[in-house]
Amino acid sequence: MKHIIITLLFLITQASAQEFTVKFATLAPEGSTWITVMKEYDQAIRKESGGRLGFKIYAGGVAGDEKDVIRKIRLGQFQSAGITGVGIGEIAKSARILDAPFLFKNHDEVDYVVDQYDAELRKEFEKGGYVLLGWAEVGFVYVFTNTPVTKVEDIRNVKMWQWEGDPVAEATFKAFGINAIPLSITDVLTSLQTGLINGMYTSPLAGVSLQWCTATKYMLDYPLTNASGAVVIAKRDFDKMPPDIQEILLRNGKQLMRKLTELSRKDNTKSLDVLKKSKIAFTKLDASEIGRYEEIGKNARRLMVGKLYSEDLLNRVEKSVADFRAKEKK
Repeated sequence: MKHIIITLLFLITQASAQEFTVKFATLAPEGSTWITVMKEYDQAIRKESGGRLGFKIYAGGVAGDEKDVIRKIRLGQFQSAGITGVGIGEIAKSARILDAPFLFKNHDEVDYVVDQYDAELRKEFEKGGYVLLGWAEVGFVYVFTNTPVTKVEDIRNVKMWQWEGDPVAEATFKAFGINAIPLSITDVLTSLQTGLINGMYTSPLAGVSLQWCTATKYMLDYPLTNASGAVVIAKRDFDKMPPDIQEILLRNGKQLMRKLTELSRKDNTKSLDVLKKSKIAFTKLDASEIGRYEEIGKNARRLMVGKLYSEDLLNRVEKSVADFRAKEKK
């Protein structure tokens, strides 16, 4: 009985000591790596702040899709979110450069560019009214279809899904000459099953988790893009916190979101093995087609100049990638 009273007193003390409750929402489902790491983040900041700071996590899209969550944060109903490209584009359009098609070939290139442009892009988040707590990553995205794709003409014959309201996907498929079908994420699986679409794009982990890949037969083994992600907090709420609490939030965010990125990469590698065992056929681009795909990527990136990012930023990022590749070859 004594132990129970002590425990209750401790919990009451902790509850009354918590000054800052950060309501956090994401599409990531309960049990996913995202939520596991977010819970670790919550435990770390509670411990370091002596119970003054903590997250309240809303997982699995219960707060709506990413645009809904951003709107609710603006209304003050939430303070923080875990978002991918579409959400990022709502608050820091130029950061969508990280999602540009056929820009990166491997994780080393991604890490190099994110590190090089971190400070610059953080300012863009702040201009949009948010503080970036840490970069996360969805991972390399592949095209999944019900007919094999090895040439540009093959993909043009696919009834391709496009995430509704995503300007990067819109520009990419426009450069391919595809009239993609805009749908919300929640409509993709049903649309594949009914034949409304017969192609979609996603990371291997998301494709397995959302069961989208159960409704497709082929995967083009040539990444379309590397999809970024981020954990953000409204600047108005961050600014209300004293410097010591801000430091705890930022330091742990940077550290644990890096951990999340590394874990997501491992999960995606494991998911590729799952897809192979589930009899998804991996198709390769014809060697003669690689140049055509790369040119389409360049054209798509140019289509977004002035809409998402400046020509100067695009030129600098492309040069950074080219310089890194040249350095690696040496």
